[in-house]
Amino acid sequence: MNLLLENKINAAMADIFNQLGLDTRFAFVKVSDRPDLSDFQCNGALALAKTAHKNPREIAAAIVSELQKCDFVETLSVDGPGFINIKLKNEFIAQNTDKIAQDERLGCGTTENPHRVVLDYGGPNVAKEMHVGHLRSGVIGEAIRRIERFIGNDVIGDVHLGDWGTPMGMILAEIMRQDGNLDKVTTYDIAQITEFYKRANIRCKEDETAKETARKITAALQDGDAVLRAAWQHLRNESVKAIKENYAKLDVNFDLWWGESDAHETCGKIVELARQKGVSKVDNGAVIIRLEEGNKPKPPVILVKSDGGYTYHTTDIATIKMRVDDLKAQEIVYFTDSRQALHFEQVFEGVQKLGIAPNVGLKHIVFGTVNGADGKPFKTRDGGVMNLETLIEMSKDKVRQSLPKAGEIEGYGEAEIEKMVSQIAVAAIKFQDLKNTINSGYVFELDDFAKFEGKTGPYIQYAIARINSVLRKAQANGLEPANVVLQAPEERTLALKLAQLHNVVMRAHQEKEPSIIADYTYSLAQTFSTFYNACPIMSAGNTALASSRLRLAKLVRDVLTLMLYLLGIEAPEVMLKAENKGEE
Repeated sequence: MNLLLENKINAAMADIFNQLGLDTRFAFVKVSDRPDLSDFQCNGALALAKTAHKNPREIAAAIVSELQKCDFVETLSVDGPGFINIKLKNEFIAQNTDKIAQDERLGCGTTENPHRVVLDYGGPNVAKEMHVGHLRSGVIGEAIRRIERFIGNDVIGDVHLGDWGTPMGMILAEIMRQDGNLDKVTTYDIAQITEFYKRANIRCKEDETAKETARKITAALQDGDAVLRAAWQHLRNESVKAIKENYAKLDVNFDLWWGESDAHETCGKIVELARQKGVSKVDNGAVIIRLEEGNKPKPPVILVKSDGGYTYHTTDIATIKMRVDDLKAQEIVYFTDSRQALHFEQVFEGVQKLGIAPNVGLKHIVFGTVNGADGKPFKTRDGGVMNLETLIEMSKDKVRQSLPKAGEIEGYGEAEIEKMVSQIAVAAIKFQDLKNTINSGYVFELDDFAKFEGKTGPYIQYAIARINSVLRKAQANGLEPANVVLQAPEERTLALKLAQLHNVVMRAHQEKEPSIIADYTYSLAQTFSTFYNACPIMSAGNTALASSRLRLAKLVRDVLTLMLYLLGIEAPEVMLKAENKGEE
């Protein structure tokens, strides 16, 4: 059920436009730019003036003359060159708010055209510990996964592991260089495997012979060498176990754990298809697809290297074919940093030339980096890239400073406090990331991000816990939520803010932009705070008013909880503060 206030207004506007012989494409309203003057505004008269050859104020006056007959209108005015300002009756807003409160989806509708979406996010390479650079892809992808699923799409999230390229040959070569063979490979954990990779990376940069050895081992691995495959499988298993542990701490989830290796067999089919369609050529021993250059030169898609190996182009094109053929994907969305922008331009154009994804939407969403105070990618004190696990633990340590210690408050032992620490730390990390637009980088502020005030995750969690406390006290005093009655301006403002939920969620879905939800969530929490300070509940003066305000409070709690869920954040029932030693 879509309970937008605009729906009834727009329906009435369409009827009026029809009566007046006006183009109904302009018969819609939007939230007013001047809330001090009106709730909604219609700018259609200005757009109609050119084709109707009339003064826009004259058109607006005719629309207002009919609109004032509607039972939901309180006041109307025409301002400027022809802006129509509409203020709604309190009773109309209150009735709509009651319907939202009683709706299991809180008045938020679903998409008109549900379809299957495959989201490609996370994307860590195996045999390396995850670092802070992996944060954004996982956090953003998880939020979009939840948003898409909530609005009614059939969503499949795939981590798409980097598990099949030259780095695997480099690590295997380094292990054999140290041990003489691969007999001990199954004894190595992710930390040891990562050290092998670091040494192998340095060696291959400095030694062409080592680089060539790694290349040959990679080719043998991909050709099916049994010993190499068994060693590779252990490296992959250990890596996936560590990756799952890290993402579990951030509550980032995947439906599939595919990797580049899963597309290996399909790569051959892509090469053959390109040959059959006549879109590939052999160039210096490599098989390539030349692309349209347009205004700037664009490198070709390389399907097979001169040494016979497949490339990331081939793997990604093959994966798209698998997602279309096997998963029946109708839309595929990738989340990576800007360094892969050209790569996906090439891949998408290659897919188009091959015709393997007809009528399938392909989209690459580029995100900015997580930076330190110097504005450069976030690193450890010694200058290395910070591990994701270290970042999470640092965040938890910061949160612990704000909470009471285990046992200081009755009923809150170590398990309860640590659960709250994790919930708040993850909220702080994710909200600090998601409140920024995807394509912009941001500075990771450890000292500020976990505060219980300001635009932070813990601030929203605290607002929810505060309302939970109010609801418990009301229940203890026999007060229940009831029909909304709008008297104070703060009540009215809050009700109008709650009515925006559907638009917010749909915009976040359409733009694939979680920051839209983060902005709304923070704004709603602030609006509630203003309402709560001006409109007491338990001492409202009469039961009807108290019950009305209680319904508003409960609805805010429910909406805030839903918004955090869509961002991948949990809302604790209770929030504790060290200085208060008690429930808020």
